[in-house]
Amino acid sequence: NIFTQQPSYFGDLDETLPTVLQVFNNILHKCGLQCEGASAEPQKLGEKVSVTAGNMPLQELKDIVLYLCDTCTTLWAFLDVFPLACQTFQKHEFCYRLASFYELAIPELESAIKKRHYEDNSVFADLWRRISHSRKKMIEAFHILINQVCLQPILE
Repeated sequence: NIFTQQPSYFGDLDETLPTVLQVFNNILHKCGLQCEGASAEPQKLGEKVSVTAGNMPLQELKDIVLYLCDTCTTLWAFLDVFPLACQTFQKHEFCYRLASFYELAIPELESAIKKRHYEDNSVFADLWRRISHSRKKMIEAFHILINQVCLQPILE
């Protein structure tokens, strides 16, 4: 494992995690949803949210779903092969932030995908498959985090 050979990579991971969390905040912002938690910024006075997942252009919805799918799969794969990283993730309140993101974004994106009218039904099928995959990988990543941070210490 490269982290064993180069312990300073834990510091790099610690510095990188705010960027990972910003990915989730960016998706919320693009969907017209308010971020929650430590990085939540107040909405500017007079700023109206005009774009939501339900009314954004189809290409933008596709891009967001693909971005989310890639992010969640990569996150899960990293934690799956290197569960020791979970302690660093927890320092950034990652479980809370991931759960908040899931609660806000997934129902909104699923609803937007279901309600949209598609010229090609394969587009719907692909989006639904990818959002379902994203949901599954978020839950699996959350399970790894909870197992490593909460359950393993009790068992040891």
